[in-house]
Amino acid sequence: MKLLDDAAAVLRARYYLRSAETLGSRVRLWGTPAISNRGRLLIGDRVRLASVLATLELAVGPGATLQIGDRVLINHGGSIGSTRLVRIGDRCNIGAHVILIDNSFHELDPDRRDEQPEPAPVILEENVWLAARVIVLPGVTIGANSVIGAGSVVTRDIPPNVLAAGIPAKVIRPLRSANKAAQNDTAAATTSHS
Repeated sequence: MKLLDDAAAVLRARYYLRSAETLGSRVRLWGTPAISNRGRLLIGDRVRLASVLATLELAVGPGATLQIGDRVLINHGGSIGSTRLVRIGDRCNIGAHVILIDNSFHELDPDRRDEQPEPAPVILEENVWLAARVIVLPGVTIGANSVIGAGSVVTRDIPPNVLAAGIPAKVIRPLRSANKAAQNDTAAATTSHS
């Protein structure tokens, strides 16, 4: 049964993402997304997209690029909009109802509210995890391996290898990398055998 579900998800991805400039191998889609592609939609290998419980929205404006790396998971209810550039690095996990936008679509000045401001790229480096209901605003880069806590609003760049959360998101603490954990475990084992 799982094999049939997997095959159906691959076929569904091929159908709904047929406007993509590149569509990697084994991309899977569950549910029915809302796709608007008037630019460049680039999707890597083994990407998983969920749109079952709430509609996943992917929108790429004229001349814009939305690039999704290999082995990315984008959960249901997400909304990703690119008017210039949104780049999601390899192995990123994007939780339910996350919003990524490279443009605020309206000027703050009341007299210019109907004008659209210049877009600013949004970059998620490799292996970033955005928990549920995170909002990433224009011009933000989130560093490799970082985690953003649920409900956070990211207004500024976040460095690599940190946990950040809040409104606005602030660094809470560094994350212990896998290499350091392995080194510490090896050092502990060596010390206990001495």
